[in-house]
Amino acid sequence: MSELGIVVTDIARVDAATVDGLAVHGVATVHEAMGRTGLAGPSIRPIQQGARVAGTAVTVLSWPGDNLMIHAAIEQCQAGDLLVVATTSPSADGAFGDLFATALKARGVRGLVTATGVRDTQDLRDMGFPVWSNGVHAQGTVKATAGSVNVPVVVDGMLVHPGDVVIADDDGVVCVPRREAASALAAVEARVTKEEADRAAYAGGGELSLDRKGLRALLSDLGVRYVTQAEHG
Repeated sequence: MSELGIVVTDIARVDAATVDGLAVHGVATVHEAMGRTGLAGPSIRPIQQGARVAGTAVTVLSWPGDNLMIHAAIEQCQAGDLLVVATTSPSADGAFGDLFATALKARGVRGLVTATGVRDTQDLRDMGFPVWSNGVHAQGTVKATAGSVNVPVVVDGMLVHPGDVVIADDDGVVCVPRREAASALAAVEARVTKEEADRAAYAGGGELSLDRKGLRALLSDLGVRYVTQAEHG
């Protein structure tokens, strides 16, 4: 577990152009381009539809049922950041609501990814402040126990270090390690170019993915046979 009782104030961040470039392509494409790594599990879901954001991670490690360290984290946030909250043990309490979002939006924070629950969800949607959480729960929290800000955290299997790039959209959430962000963007752009060519082949010429991807030989190697209905019986 990360050290408790500290606030790291001077984290390194990925440059804005790289962050914005990754945001354009979304979670599924980034995840695939990175070799299917970095993805949060399916418990982390959006409270809205149609939002796609990326930001540099400011991380929070809190005790369950306690949102004190979110208050401390706001001071460390800058424009272009995305707040990522984890707890020392599972908690679905509504640790985040519209007042936090108001303060974060004023600082240019792009959204929230949290292993906790959230509340005031209609207000958050009306504000245009996107959130990905493990649930919606009106249960309140206390402010009583020291956690940490800007330490490594894990959100449903996704490891996030402060300053990493976190991308979130309707498909979920993925983290790109800070030191790999530039190479990840290059890999994403190469994949997008290939997918655009595939899309044109399927839409324009009626080409089959079986042929374009050379999958007929694989089917044969796996023993798949083509038979008529009469032969199948």
